[in-house]
Amino acid sequence: MLIVVAVATVALIALIYFFLIQPQNRKNNSLAADTKTAKAKWEQYKIIIKQANATASQLEEISSQLNRAENDIATGDFYSWTYDTIRRFKANYRLEIPTIGTPAISDVDLLPNLPYKQVKVTLNGSGYFHDIGKFFADFENNFPHMRLVSLQLEQTTGPAGAASERLSFRTDVVVLVKSNP
Repeated sequence: MLIVVAVATVALIALIYFFLIQPQNRKNNSLAADTKTAKAKWEQYKIIIKQANATASQLEEISSQLNRAENDIATGDFYSWTYDTIRRFKANYRLEIPTIGTPAISDVDLLPNLPYKQVKVTLNGSGYFHDIGKFFADFENNFPHMRLVSLQLEQTTGPAGAASERLSFRTDVVVLVKSNP
């Protein structure tokens, strides 16, 4: 009889383990894994929230840089703005630029997907090679939203048809314009 009670007790303990304790252990392990995953996500969210102020200040700084950079973008009457800008800049260089063409506005073709339009103006002028090169380099360095493209240089003829050291040039100036200010 004692053996039957011992076997019945072991069987009852085995049944309790397999039907009550083991499923509860599986559920506890699953909850622990879920808790660990949720805690890791929560830590990531805490980091993101801490970085929100830094990100907001970076956005403000970048927006301010963009606003400063857009100060030399053409505004208002494009012809007079372009004409005045080129004439003022040219004053420091020994170049003759007798004609500045009529501006033509179009979509930007320098880089795709820019939120700007472009104005293209043709410049015709003359000067010495070194002066032309210095003017072009300084112009593009001083006006990052303008580009000189399609440069054509020709040697000019002096009196009596002799070749001159001066060169005539023709180039297009591409100016970015805010399409919706």
